[in-house]
Amino acid sequence: MMAWCSQPVRGVLLDITGVLYEGGSTVPIPGSVEAVERLKASGIGVRLVTNETSVPVGHLLKKLQGMGFKVQDKEVFSPIPAAIRVLQERGLVPHLLVNRMVEGEFAPLLPPAAPPAPPSCVVVGDADQAFNFDNMNKAFRALKGMADPVILSLGAGKFYRHHGELQLDVAPFVKALEWAVSGAKVEVVGKPSPNFFLSALSSMGVKPEEAVMVGDDLEGDVGGALGCGVRGVLLRTGKFTPAWENHPTITPSLIGVNLGEVVDELLG
Repeated sequence: MMAWCSQPVRGVLLDITGVLYEGGSTVPIPGSVEAVERLKASGIGVRLVTNETSVPVGHLLKKLQGMGFKVQDKEVFSPIPAAIRVLQERGLVPHLLVNRMVEGEFAPLLPPAAPPAPPSCVVVGDADQAFNFDNMNKAFRALKGMADPVILSLGAGKFYRHHGELQLDVAPFVKALEWAVSGAKVEVVGKPSPNFFLSALSSMGVKPEEAVMVGDDLEGDVGGALGCGVRGVLLRTGKFTPAWENHPTITPSLIGVNLGEVVDELLG
């Protein structure tokens, strides 16, 4: 067994896009379906931790199952349900800057009163084409109208790969709003928040030192995992960038070609 996994591994956290399938693709990355099955057959717990917020979790689950992945709802951790819990626990009224496909997930939290209660936070997710001037300006105005402006960011990714091309992720748009509104507080729900990783581990009864995170994002996946005591594996798939192999502050526990190779090493 290689040194990076010499300690027992009881749980594996897997990113989805860029690890199980490429962004925009409808087919799995070769060997990824089999790799997940081998992990489960070995008795190692598996959780899929994703910052994908352009579609509801149910839609994402059906896509994975359609590709052949034998996964259940409880095994998928997304920022959307996590954000909804935060909103409910704190009684926050959201102004949404998200993809239209997921607006319905937040509908029960929107006030039915007329006129509606003013928003007490802005929720920003993978809005895609909805990241236009009009919608950004509405979010800006909503924040300016708050005594204590709060932005709930569904992830902190800078970019991702979709249909083979790089495109901006959530973080640049959140940064624009934060810069424009003095005193705005940004709270990340999703990777690289330690609570997000620890919540997935808790669902398996696994400690950080007993786990491995596998992803294609050096900062969000690997750096976030390492920051809470989880070994972080970077794959040369998805949005992998060669310069990451010599990053000045983040050193992956392992850099692998694909998930299948990593599972080969894990299981010996």
